[in-house]
Amino acid sequence: MQISSRFTIAIHVFACIDVFKDNYKLTSEFLADSVNVNPVVIRRILQQLKAAGLITVARGSGGASIAKPLDEITFLDVYNAVECVESGELFHFHENPNPNCPVGKNIHNALDEKLLRVQNAMEAEMQKITIADVVKDTQRYIKMQD
Repeated sequence: MQISSRFTIAIHVFACIDVFKDNYKLTSEFLADSVNVNPVVIRRILQQLKAAGLITVARGSGGASIAKPLDEITFLDVYNAVECVESGELFHFHENPNPNCPVGKNIHNALDEKLLRVQNAMEAEMQKITIADVVKDTQRYIKMQD
């Protein structure tokens, strides 16, 4: 199981926007250079973050900015914004367990609630971590290297 890299890219983008906001125009090209991906990937993620109300994007070369205080944006907000999982479900269940097999017939009954508990626990933990936490740590690591 892996959550899409869109999640970590989005977190990276938030850190860049905050760290460089006073010195650079935060375009998709600038952000893509830091993330080391194609600017099209960044533009797609910026659109998703904008739709969720987490950032603003000025048309043209205006760049991106953060729309809310960093301590009000949680990992769960970002996770939900960039659609890391299909239809809100962390675990993709195999499509057609064999209904003629005693295990296949009952596997959903045996697993569904457990998988939901795991997803709920992960989401509860994500709700506790904010973008402010990441930016603070990023700035601390930057200072350690100076």
